[in-house]
Amino acid sequence: MEDPMYSLQDVIRCDLCETPVPPKHCDICHIHLCGACEREHLSDQSKDHYIVPFKLRGITPKCTKHSTEVCTLLCATCKTPVCLICVASSEHEQHEKKDILTLFETKRELMQKDLQDLEKSIYPRYQEAATNIPVQRADVNKRSQKLTTALDKQGEALHTEIDTIIQGMKSEIDDMDAQHKAAIDRQEVAINHTITEITQTILDLKRLLDTSDVCLVSEYTSRTEEFWNLPAQFQVTLPTFTPKEINREQIHQQIGSLSKLVITFLLDEPQILTDIQTEFKYLHHVSCLSDSELWTCGDDYNDNILRLYNLQGELQRSVQTKSWNMPRDIAVTRSGDLVYANDWDRYIKLVHGTQIQTLITLQGWGPHGLCCTSSGDLLVIMTSYVWKQTKVVRYSGSTEKQSIQWDDQGKPLYTYGYIKYLSENRNLDICVSDRDAHAVVVVSAAGKLRFRYTGPPSTPGESFNPVGITTDSRANILTSDCINHRIHIIDQDGLFLRIIYNCGLQFPWGLCADSRDNLFVADWDTGKVKKLQYYK
Repeated sequence: MEDPMYSLQDVIRCDLCETPVPPKHCDICHIHLCGACEREHLSDQSKDHYIVPFKLRGITPKCTKHSTEVCTLLCATCKTPVCLICVASSEHEQHEKKDILTLFETKRELMQKDLQDLEKSIYPRYQEAATNIPVQRADVNKRSQKLTTALDKQGEALHTEIDTIIQGMKSEIDDMDAQHKAAIDRQEVAINHTITEITQTILDLKRLLDTSDVCLVSEYTSRTEEFWNLPAQFQVTLPTFTPKEINREQIHQQIGSLSKLVITFLLDEPQILTDIQTEFKYLHHVSCLSDSELWTCGDDYNDNILRLYNLQGELQRSVQTKSWNMPRDIAVTRSGDLVYANDWDRYIKLVHGTQIQTLITLQGWGPHGLCCTSSGDLLVIMTSYVWKQTKVVRYSGSTEKQSIQWDDQGKPLYTYGYIKYLSENRNLDICVSDRDAHAVVVVSAAGKLRFRYTGPPSTPGESFNPVGITTDSRANILTSDCINHRIHIIDQDGLFLRIIYNCGLQFPWGLCADSRDNLFVADWDTGKVKKLQYYK
C-alpha cells in the first residue's frame, strides 16, 4: 500500500514550516519535522523529545507504568520497554539499557541481512539439497546395481572357472576310462587267442590218447605250464575323487571383499572433549604426535620453546629452538620426529631424540607452513621478500622434488604474504590457507588448480580469514577463520559443509586431526588446546 506521505492527494508536510515530505518525526510530541526544523524543535528543552525517521513514527510504546510517558529505552535485562522515569527508579538501576531506535535499526539491519542470506543463499541451498534427495536415492540404486552387476560378473567368472575345472576333471576320467578299457580289450584279445590254442591242444591230446602210434606220442610236448598264467594280466589303481570340505571363508576370499557402508553425521553442535591449558601466552600451532600427545608452538618472541603435552595437560617434553625467533610452523613426520620452520633464519630443523639438526637451508625464501605427507615427503610453503612471490615446494629429505607456484595461465596460485599454512588430504591434494587472498587454494598432487574456497555463498569474501588448516579421513578440509572465531568444514571438492562456531573459540589458529577424526584447535587468545568431536 502506498505511504500517504507520498500520495499526490495528501502530501505530508512539516508541522512547523509546511515543508513537504518531512524526513523526521518526534515520537513524544507527535509532530512531523523537516531537517531544518528538527534543531529548532530540539531546542525547546521544556519537555522531552525523541526524534525518529518518519517511517518509524510510532516506534515508542506507551509506558505501562507511567501512562503519560513513552518508552525510548529497552531494559536488556528485563527485555521490556522503559521510560525515563522507569530508568531513574531503583528497579532498573543496575540493568543494561538500550536506545529503542538504535536497537530497532540495528535489528532491522540484521533482519535485512538475514532475509537476504535466507532468500539468496540459505534457502536456495536447502532447495538444492531437497532437489538432490531423489538424485541421492537414484544414486543409491545405481550404486547398488553396479555392485550387484560386479558380483554377478565375479560369480559368473568363478562359475566358469569351476565348470572348466570340473569339465577338465571329467575329461581326465574319460581318458582314464579309455586307457582302462584298452587294457581290458588287449587282455580280451590275448585270452581269446589263448582259448583257441587251448581248445586245439585239447583236441590234439584226445587224438593222441586214442592212437597207438609210438612216434606221434614220443613227439608230444606239454604246454600246460604255458597256459597256467593268464595272458595280458594287469593291475590297476582305480581313480578316486576326494572332495574337499567347502570353506566359505576361502570362497569369500576368492570372490573378493565388499566394504561396509559407513554413514557419519556432522554434529550440529560439536562437543568439547578436552581443554588443555598450555604455558603459552599466545598459542599458534598444534600437531599430533599420536592420539594422546600433542606438540605445541606459541606466538611470543620471548618464548621460543616447543612443548609436548598429553591429553591431561601434563607437560611431557620441552625443546628449546636454536633461534631467538619463534618458529613459523611445526609438523610431525611419519617416524615421529618433529620439524619446525624459521622464516627469519630461513631454515627447517629436525628434532630427533635429543638432537636438533638442520634439514633444509633456503636461499632467498622464508618457510612458513609445513606438512608431512602420507608418502613421507615434506611440503613447505615459502615466501620471497625480494621477489614478492609465494610457492609450495615438496622435499624428499633435503632434496627438492617439486615446485608449485603458477596456474595454467601463468598467474600465481598464491598471494604474496607470510600467513600461509598447508595440509595434504587423503586424495593427495595440497590444501593451502591463503589469508591474504581470503581463500583456501587446493591443487592436485601434480600442482594443477582444483578450486578456491572463499567462504559460504552468503559470506563476503573479505570477511573470511583462513589461517590454520588440516584434513580428516574423509578428505574433508578444515580451516580456522581466526578473526571470526570459527572453523569452516568443506568437502574434497570445495563444497561448504558446516561452520563450527559455538565451542567458545577465541581466535582459533592452528589445527590438527587425530586418527579418529577428533579435531585439536590451538586457541591463540587463551593459550588452550581444545579437542573437539564434530562427527557422530
